[in-house]
Amino acid sequence: MTISARSMLMGSTALCLAVAAMGTAEARITKIEITRVESPTFEGRSFGTVGQYEKLVGHAHGEVDPKDPRNAVIVDIQNAPKNERGMVEYDTDVYILKPVDESKGNHRLWFEVNNRGNMPAYASMTEARFENNDPTKAADAGNGFLMERGFTILEAGWDESAPTGGGRFTIRLPIAKNPDGSPVVGPSMEEFVVDNTTTKRGRLNYPAATLDKSKATLMVRTRYEDTPTVVPADQWQYQDEKGMAITLVPADKTFQQGSLYTFVYQAKNPVVSGLGFAAIRDVGSFLRNAEKDDAGTANPLAGDIQYVYTACQSQPCRMLHDYVWLGFNEDENGKKVVDGISNWIGGSTGIFTNYRFSQGGRTQRQHIARWFPEFQGPFTNQVRYDPVTGKTDGRLARCTASNTCPKIFETNSANEYWSKNMAVGLVDVKGKDLNDEPGNVRSYFLSSMFHGGAFAPKGKGICQQVRSPLTPNAILRALIVDLDQWVSKGVEPPKSRVPHTADGTLVPPLPQSGQGFPKLQGVVYNGRMHDGDLLDFGPDFDKGIMTILPPRKVGTPYPALVPKTDSDGNDIAGVRMPDVAVPVGTYTGWALRANPPGANDGCDGAGQFIPFAKTKAEREMNSDPRPSLEERYASHEDYVTKVTAAAN
Repeated sequence: MTISARSMLMGSTALCLAVAAMGTAEARITKIEITRVESPTFEGRSFGTVGQYEKLVGHAHGEVDPKDPRNAVIVDIQNAPKNERGMVEYDTDVYILKPVDESKGNHRLWFEVNNRGNMPAYASMTEARFENNDPTKAADAGNGFLMERGFTILEAGWDESAPTGGGRFTIRLPIAKNPDGSPVVGPSMEEFVVDNTTTKRGRLNYPAATLDKSKATLMVRTRYEDTPTVVPADQWQYQDEKGMAITLVPADKTFQQGSLYTFVYQAKNPVVSGLGFAAIRDVGSFLRNAEKDDAGTANPLAGDIQYVYTACQSQPCRMLHDYVWLGFNEDENGKKVVDGISNWIGGSTGIFTNYRFSQGGRTQRQHIARWFPEFQGPFTNQVRYDPVTGKTDGRLARCTASNTCPKIFETNSANEYWSKNMAVGLVDVKGKDLNDEPGNVRSYFLSSMFHGGAFAPKGKGICQQVRSPLTPNAILRALIVDLDQWVSKGVEPPKSRVPHTADGTLVPPLPQSGQGFPKLQGVVYNGRMHDGDLLDFGPDFDKGIMTILPPRKVGTPYPALVPKTDSDGNDIAGVRMPDVAVPVGTYTGWALRANPPGANDGCDGAGQFIPFAKTKAEREMNSDPRPSLEERYASHEDYVTKVTAAAN
């Protein structure tokens, strides 16, 4: 077995806390500053036999040895500034919710890897709405699911691209420099997705190395596959001398609604973003294993944590794919950090983080961010040969070698198939089902679900149809219970439940008759989905450095498949929530954009809800092939009985 080149190369009171020094050349948390203590929190609300909770908020300071092979996979770590010990430093936000009486807790650390600094996984678990990412009031505990079970809850910053403000969890990382101290300069790319009529500025993630407009190109298109039109240099400008944004000319001119603008330019000062993986590793290892810090201050969770589980939603799940793949679940003492991972809507790909001029906030969908390096192998947890790239790799290769693999749930919605072509993680390049799922992995498909979390959006938004009202919360809570049983007691979780090509539940999106979606008046179906494309970013891409931007499209060698529906338009395979099993309408994991009219491109992570007609007469008047509510259910009591049976 060989590992791909990229996988080898990438990779109140004030209280001072830090991890015990295990040696002078080991990555560790050197200090944690707790700047706010709230005990009890949640306005004194008590949770069953566990009792009250308290809150610790502050910062963790860490350092990483760039010479350790486990850290050398971080792109540009050799170009990061070093302290007097030759270590690379970072600091990150830390937020802990724990039982006041630890003896009454369950001794499990529920470590949410947050999404752009926000807490959507916590919200899904508790169904609580709260402000500034700071659950504090009694109502902010919601249903109390995590607290009633005694979990200690942890948030830590990892994403350098996360917006600041609003209480978001952030991380401070160093900027790479050349050996002589000069700025690192190279090509970078931005995409501005314009879905309104008010956008007048395109913000850049990195400052321009030069304001010479001949060194930059602005292009515009409507759809991913369209040939872009170059915007003449005299029709755009840098907003100011800082080179952190561009505007059209004149400066108050708005970008065209329904368009995709691509801007390629020479940037400077790349952040060593891959250190975010090390931060997750080091914070988790510290709270689990350390007794005290370099100064002798005690770890606030010392001796309490028996198991560590991570949970996430969307973007950070792709981060955790790369976290495992790059070997970060092994700390620098060779110990496993995370015992179990519950990934929700992470698809089959990684994240645009461990690269020079990375942009961790980017996410590919059918319409957006298609020219960025997210759709890259390995697509599977198991190690497999990819005949397209000629590489043999898998996300579990490194942790298998070090015996540090976690138990993993890969749970996804239908949107990941449509918007991100996640079927590449379930089939080979010929479209044949993979039947070698590792024993420590389970995969679940939530039928007809969109890319969503705790609270479903209302109305149409930028889409053509009213968006789906489904939520995954109950299933995600059940999976945390299953994960704990699996890790702590060896109780096997339910078998994987995903669509398959062999039984005809995983199919091409066209023709419509083959996919199964009914023809409905006023509803456009065009099979729009993320293709199985292959992009060339240049010869140094395996080192995390892109030199061809926009990348050259090599082709679409990977299969593009989606779940098959029944005659109602609801997905057949997977876990059918009661809403889908006993429907009052069609729920889809895909939707189409409203603007520009006629383009009919994907509406990102949205799904649709298309209600059934109430009566047979109404159905026939609209030529709706789906049976009406009166034809399906003899009475309201009949409907309730069927929903109850489906739930049970």
